Amino acid sequence: MMHRDVIVIGGSAGSHKPLAQALARLPPDLPAVVLVALHVGPGSRATLADSLAASCALPVLSAADGARLEPGRVHVAVPDRHLIVDEGDVLRLSDGPRQNRVRPAVDALFRSAARWCGPRVLGVVLSGSLDDGAAGLAAITADGGIGLVQDPADARFPGMPTAALRVVPDAMTVPATDLGDTIAKIAGEPIIAEGRPPEPLIWETDMIAYGASDTADRGQPIALGCPECTGGMYVVRTGRAAHYVCHVGHSYSPESLLAVRDDSIEEAVWTAVSALEEKVMILEELVGQAKAAGDALAARAHRAEAERAGRAAAVLREHVNRSAGGRTRDGQPGSVSTR
Repeated sequence: MMHRDVIVIGGSAGSHKPLAQALARLPPDLPAVVLVALHVGPGSRATLADSLAASCALPVLSAADGARLEPGRVHVAVPDRHLIVDEGDVLRLSDGPRQNRVRPAVDALFRSAARWCGPRVLGVVLSGSLDDGAAGLAAITADGGIGLVQDPADARFPGMPTAALRVVPDAMTVPATDLGDTIAKIAGEPIIAEGRPPEPLIWETDMIAYGASDTADRGQPIALGCPECTGGMYVVRTGRAAHYVCHVGHSYSPESLLAVRDDSIEEAVWTAVSALEEKVMILEELVGQAKAAGDALAARAHRAEAERAGRAAAVLREHVNRSAGGRTRDGQPGSVSTR
């Protein structure tokens, strides 16, 4: 008989504390393996496992390629590598395409676990911004697994938990202090095997793991270009969830795709503002030259054009300021802030 013996946990901003609280409550004889993916920068040091080990009764390890899924162990994703499950209950570290602009990505771990472990999986979504992990949790529950979400009211950044509950409304919701006890109660439960995972899930997990796939069904083609490689994209729907994936495997959830589009628009607007302001500077120089030459007509023409360019720059600057909530690029009030 199969049992619920694979716990996958994902989080981003504000997730370290609830993760540590959850792991601290797990018993030393937990009948399940725990896999953790937190969004960290590519240049970060692989010290997360060490920081978590002090308060956890289970061995906490930095994930290693080829390690087997064994109950009673915690494997933590390392910087700049996706932590994924592969055939035969083996862990893989992949430098495959980023998902939601990050590697390791929560969705990469969740989807691979859904494909290879099906109903054996309990997916846990912790604090974080935007909607990372939502589509992955939907894949887990669609394949017979269970969803567990940190209470958004309890999360420092409620975006990820809120998005997860939006697409998996029947997921269990508990505060951080109760996550470990809840996981321990669910681990080891007997389960019934499900059928074959959907083809888009097979294709996408193949692309992350191997860079190629024989599966033809990638989802529904959609008139969007990938922000990273400009390739054509597909929309993949899993229950209430939707995410977008390009032909090489870059993947975006809706809010993350909007965020990167906003960044692109903002960059383009700032480029236009800069060009217009440079135009004003050059026209002011021409105004001075025309006045020095006694050509009042040319001076007036250059002045009028400079004023038009200045007004256009001011309109664009005001627009981007309003869109960004009135913050500057370095996060201070008054101008714009990039993500």
